[in-house]
Amino acid sequence: MMLRPALSSIRSLSSCIGNPSFFFRQFFDSETSTYTYLLGDLVSKECILIDPVLEQVARDAQAVQQTGLKLKFALNTHVHADHITGTGLLKKETGCKSVISKCSGAQADLYLEPGDEIKFGQFDLVARPTPGHTNGCMTYVLNSQRCAFTGDALLVRGCGRTDFQEGDAATLYDSVHGEILSLPEDFTLFPAHDYKGWTSTTVREEKLYNPRLSKTKDQFVEIMNNLNLAYPKKIDLAVPANRVCGIQD
Repeated sequence: MMLRPALSSIRSLSSCIGNPSFFFRQFFDSETSTYTYLLGDLVSKECILIDPVLEQVARDAQAVQQTGLKLKFALNTHVHADHITGTGLLKKETGCKSVISKCSGAQADLYLEPGDEIKFGQFDLVARPTPGHTNGCMTYVLNSQRCAFTGDALLVRGCGRTDFQEGDAATLYDSVHGEILSLPEDFTLFPAHDYKGWTSTTVREEKLYNPRLSKTKDQFVEIMNNLNLAYPKKIDLAVPANRVCGIQD
C-alpha cells in the first residue's frame, strides 16, 4: 500500500543547501494534495509562503510565529482550481503582501513579470513564466539553493492538466522544457501537488523518467488531449475565489 505524506509533512533541504541561514519547510494538505512551502532567512527573519491553502492558514501562521519569522509575502504559482488560496486570510492575520503573476488576472498586492525577483532577506526567487496549465503559471527559482518551485506546470513524473482554464498542451511542453528542464540537472524541483507520495524530484529525473514530458512535443500533445479526466470538483468555487485573493463575500 502506498504511504501518503502526513498532514503537515516536513522535509529538510540539507542535501542541497550550504547556507545555515536558509530556513525551509514543506507542508501538505491531505484533502487537496497541495504542498505549501515556507522559506525564510534566519538572519533578517523575513519569510515567504508559496501556495498557501485556506484551511491550513492557522497551521502556516503558527509555523511562522513559532520559528520567530515575519511573513513578508504570500505567493501563488497560479490561480488554483482545486483549492482556495489562504493568501487573503494570511494578509489579514499577518500583514503580509500577496503576490501572483500579472497575466493571471487575479487580484494581488504585487504582480510579477517574467524575470522579476521576490526578495526575503539575503535570498531571492526569480519568476519564470510557465504557462500551459493556466496562462498565469509561474515557476519560482531559488538559484542560491539550487531548487525551484514549479506549481502545477511540472509535477513529479507528471504535469498539470491542460483541458480547462486556459490550458494548452503545446504551450505547457514549451514552457516546461524552456524554463524548468533547462535548469542544471541537479536542481531540486518542488511541485504544488503530489498524489502518489513523492515530495520532490530533480531536473535530471524528470528529463529521463517523466512519462509525458520525456516524449516528443507531438507525443505529449497527443497524451494530454486523450487523458479524459473528470471535471475538477472545486473549480467553480475555487477559481472565482482565487481571482480575488481567496476572499469571499
